[in-house]
Formats: sequence, structure tokens, C-alpha cells
Amino acid sequence: MDSADEKVVVVILVAGPSKGSIFISLDSISAAFFQHSRAFISFGWSTNGSSPYIRLQKSMFHLFLEKRIIIADFLLKIPNLVQVFLIGYYDEREFALYCSSVSNELKVPVRYLKEDKPHGSAGSLYYFRDRIMEETPSHIFLLNFDVCCNFPLLEMLESHKAYGGIGTLLVIKVSAELASQFGELVADPASQEVLHYTEKPETFVSNLINCGIYVFTPNIFSVIQEVYRLREEKAYTRNLPNYESQQFAIRSLPTDFVRLDQDILSPLAGKKQLYTYETTEFWEQIKSPGMSIKCSALYLSRFRSTSPHLLASGDGNRSASVVGDVYVHPSARVHPTAKIGPNVSISANVRIAPGVRLKNCIVLDDVEIMENAVVVNAIVGWKSSLGRWSRVQADGDYDTKLGITILGESVTVEDEVVVINSIVLPNKVLNLSMQEEIIL
Repeated sequence: MDSADEKVVVVILVAGPSKGSIFISLDSISAAFFQHSRAFISFGWSTNGSSPYIRLQKSMFHLFLEKRIIIADFLLKIPNLVQVFLIGYYDEREFALYCSSVSNELKVPVRYLKEDKPHGSAGSLYYFRDRIMEETPSHIFLLNFDVCCNFPLLEMLESHKAYGGIGTLLVIKVSAELASQFGELVADPASQEVLHYTEKPETFVSNLINCGIYVFTPNIFSVIQEVYRLREEKAYTRNLPNYESQQFAIRSLPTDFVRLDQDILSPLAGKKQLYTYETTEFWEQIKSPGMSIKCSALYLSRFRSTSPHLLASGDGNRSASVVGDVYVHPSARVHPTAKIGPNVSISANVRIAPGVRLKNCIVLDDVEIMENAVVVNAIVGWKSSLGRWSRVQADGDYDTKLGITILGESVTVEDEVVVINSIVLPNKVLNLSMQEEIIL
């Protein structure tokens, strides 16, 4: 196929809400990183009914629903992009405005496809295969929602074409201790072919891990279809003796639930169909709310070379003192005596009063922070208000559920109140200090 005739489709898996969770949407988790985007913070209870927990389901679609510079960096580099699909089982209304906005930006259709139920990462792709193949694309990017990296999509595509296989994975080398948390793989150092793939092995296999970003040819649908066929054949278990049938049922998955890692990648390994593209840039999987702040720091740092005009500056004279990488929305009002940074993102219409100190935090739209307040290692939800001499802070452990402090929408922290390592649901008024609490 001539390169001018090739078409590319991007599919982003955004998953969906967990059963029994209560969802509160928060706009723009980072003013620089997620401008014009939406995140979902879910509050609920663990399955054993014990202490409350919080999960931040940060979707990969943020990267494509935010500032123009990120869109240009990641999607506009893809030649012959014809469609972008978001697949999940959230309510369609959560995505309507953003799909429209990004579609206008990219000049290609951006659509949200809602699953009737979870189908697995490969099953979701197959479930909407007719929609995905509407424009007869020659290549399909598949991106997981919970990944933070520099997205070398163009480089992946060029390598994939040279390899000639069904799929190419983005991979990265990590420590042996960290590798066991992800899919580990062994690749031929010369050809880059995937020789062996295993998901979260109990024993060490390789320090090369799957980054959750792929490019496939449409032949991937035939591979998934074969898994479905084999699953249906195994329905013969109803004719097996009772004990054997029960044991098989325990081990098996629903016939319409197909996992990309275990059901597709592992069987394809060693068959000259699966290859790797290794990145040496930053990569993180977002497993906790605190990772939002860490990823914001990574993207702000990246702006130094890609979009330095987005980063704020100031020496404390005519504008606020700025330390390190900071983004301030043009509509925000920051007093010259405030000190901002490093790693701070300030969203639209934020008001920062004299003497305020902000560090390693994300401040969402329409927040007011009054005189001499301090915010460190925290996300402040939009329309919230922090009183004079108040403190909203945390120890900054990104891997724990209370490693950062999160204030939901329209939370009021009164004067001189201190909030440490806590999570506060929307519309709460805090007139007493607290530490390591979840306020429902």
C-alpha cells in the first residue's frame, strides 16, 4: 500500500467506574497537563467493607483533551490520522463536550464508544471492530488510559512498518523490583521481535516491560476472533463430569471477555508477529491519586524544551516569585508577593492572595487562596476556598492513597485550619484541623 493511501486510527481505552463507587468529576487535574479535560475521582469502600478508599481513574484521553500544545505534540504528528475513538463504559455525557472540542482541534472525528459491559482490553477493540474499521485503516494505535509518557507514536509507527508484524509494543527498561508489577517480555536484541511475554510473573523474567501503548495492523481482529472461537469450543464443559466441569468454570473467563496481555500478546510471542519499540524517555503508570502530581511535574519539565512559552516566570517584584516549572493560566490572578513552585499548575480564574506559598500542587478552576495560605503536595478542587493562614499539605508519597491531600469541588477551608494527608469530598466546610482523614 502506498503511504499516501494509508490511514491511521487511534483507540484509547478509558475503562469505566468501579461497581459501588460514587463518582465526582473534577475538571482539569492539571492546568498545564489537563487543560480542558476531565478526570474522575471515585470514592467508595473496599470489597471487604472496611476503610474507605479513593481511586483516581486518570484516563489517557486527558492527553488528547487538553491544551493545544499536547494535542499537537502527540496526535498531529501521526500521518493520515482519520479517526480517534475513546472506548469505555462511563456515561456518554462525560465525553460529549471534549470529543467535540478535540475533533475541532484535530480536524478529524473524535468519538466516544460506550461498552454495554466490560469486554477486556482486546475484547473492547473487537466489540467495536466495525466502527473502528469504517475508514479501512491500515494501522490502529491502541492506548491505555493510565499511562504518562512522551508518546513516541510516529516513531513507533515507522518501526512497526519496518518490522512487518501484526503489532508493535512500546517498552521500557526498569529495575527488577519494579518489573514484576507489569507485563515482562524478552525481545531479540537484533530484530526486536518479542520472543516471550508474561503478565506480572511471580519470578523475574526480564527488566523490559510493556508500557501499554501499541500499534497494530487490522489483522489483530483475526487473532482476537480466534480466541473467541476457542472459547466457544470449550463450552463442551457442560458435557463433562460434574467435578471437572466446575473446575474448568472456575479457571475460565466469559467467552466475550478477552485480555490483550494474556490472551493475545503471550500466544503471539515468538511467532514473528510481535515487536518492540523501546523508549528511553520518562514513563509512569498512574496507580494512585498522587501520581497526578508526579506526572504533572514530568510534563511541565518537558515544556522546557517543547513549549517554554507555557511556563511562568517571575522574580517577586512585578509578578509572583516563581521557582522551577510552573504553569499559570492567563486568566488567573496571582499577587506579586506569592511564591509559586516548583511543580505547580494553576487553572483558570484562580485568585492567589498576598503571601501565599504553593509547591508541588495542582489548583483547579475558580479556586480562591487567601492571604498567607500554604498548599504543598495537594490537589485543590475547583471552586474551593482556602482561608487566611490555612495549610493544605501532605508528605508527598505518590504511591499511597493518602500520600497527597485532595479537596473535592467547592470545599471551604476556614482561616488557620490545617489539613494534612487527607481526602475531602465536595461541598464540605472544614473549621477544624485534621490529619490522615477521609471526609465523606
